[in-house]
Amino acid sequence: MSKLENREGQRVPEVTFKLRENGEFVDRTSADIFNGRSVIVFALPGAFTPTCSSTHLPRYNDLAATFSKHGVDEIVCLSVNDAFVMNAWGKDQEAENVTLIGDGNGEFTDGMGMLVDKADLGFGKRTWRYSMHVVDGVIKKMFIEPDVPGDPFEVSDADTMLKYLAPDEKVSETTVLFSKDGCPHCARAKQILGEKNISFTEIKGVKTNALKGMGGAGTYPLVFMDGKIVGGADDLAKHLS
Repeated sequence: MSKLENREGQRVPEVTFKLRENGEFVDRTSADIFNGRSVIVFALPGAFTPTCSSTHLPRYNDLAATFSKHGVDEIVCLSVNDAFVMNAWGKDQEAENVTLIGDGNGEFTDGMGMLVDKADLGFGKRTWRYSMHVVDGVIKKMFIEPDVPGDPFEVSDADTMLKYLAPDEKVSETTVLFSKDGCPHCARAKQILGEKNISFTEIKGVKTNALKGMGGAGTYPLVFMDGKIVGGADDLAKHLS
């Protein structure tokens, strides 16, 4: 069975998550989360990692009220991390509108067929990046990132999920620019955005191999718009032309 099998129409795995609330461990089961409810889940390989922190989690947090308007009861961010790490990351990200759940033993992820080996990065077993809409415990829609090297981020973003749930909904764009000091191509990209009056978040200090892992060429800058990769300065100019 492929680790990337689309499980639309199937029920989510029955597991018990160990959450950390008010200084104590608290059990929350799959039934608690999904039964009788409309829930969005997006799974990502690790807390505090570049793509997860710059675009994946923030955009779902930003669009939470819009999802709620369209009947979503809860947005869950799932990662094979422990509860302490997930809580610290959620606090750092100020992600009050998303429930961060650590699948510490990987049981839910394994049950979804999404447990992958990231030993080459020193991560061990982690979840593949995907998102899904679950209604009363049944998976109605899945967006699974393509099975290619690195950490692709093309279809599990918040805007893709929103377009599925509410295709006519109009929301503001978000733009993230990964750059480094002294980079002329980064300066050009910022100039292009400025000329188009597009506000953006600039992130510095991300290593080139991490940029490559996000789907870029491993060079600066790397631009994301609406949670989707645009590319470098030339790609940005073409995208906005």
